[in-house]
Amino acid sequence: MSSAGPEGARMLFTIEGKTPRIAPTAWIGPGSFVIGDVVIGERSTVWPGAVIRGDFAPIRIGDDVHIEDNVVLHSGGGLTLGNNITIGHSVVVHGKSIGNWVLLGNNCTVLDDSVIEDSCIIGANALVSPRETIPTGSIVLGVPGVATPARPDQLERRRSAQQSGAAWMSGYYGNAMRYRAAGIEERQVWTPASGAVGDLPPGWAPQPR
Repeated sequence: MSSAGPEGARMLFTIEGKTPRIAPTAWIGPGSFVIGDVVIGERSTVWPGAVIRGDFAPIRIGDDVHIEDNVVLHSGGGLTLGNNITIGHSVVVHGKSIGNWVLLGNNCTVLDDSVIEDSCIIGANALVSPRETIPTGSIVLGVPGVATPARPDQLERRRSAQQSGAAWMSGYYGNAMRYRAAGIEERQVWTPASGAVGDLPPGWAPQPR
């Protein structure tokens, strides 16, 4: 089972009876590839070229998560993303979990079974090593990445960013709504084979194609 966007390219795929479940307010861009046991939360966006593979293990993506162009999310043991996360262009994530209010800079890599706690910044091109835990409030730079505690001024900037986060995040979502208004998006697919409606988070419902 698959779905076709405005150009006929398939983007959402069922495998072994598991179909991506997309919140009604989320936006999935044309040219992305989402397969299997994937849940994407409210107001989250997935931009062209992104690949989210829930073929081996579940992937759970929270609310207000923005997955930019050419990102790859995949994990052999399951991957959970919190809320208010920005994942920059060409990031690869094979980790275990990412907390809330995290920024993954362009082209960084998060390797197997690693954990990134809340309010972290992973710098562009940085590498988070396998099974590493990045503590809350850290900044990671380099290859392999080195985590350092945020300085007081960095924490203050982070707090300010959180306070204005709704406006900051709405920029991503607002741009996605421009695409939606132009009819450019992937529509949710739901089939009886993909599971029971009761398996959806509260307040979610299948959308017609």
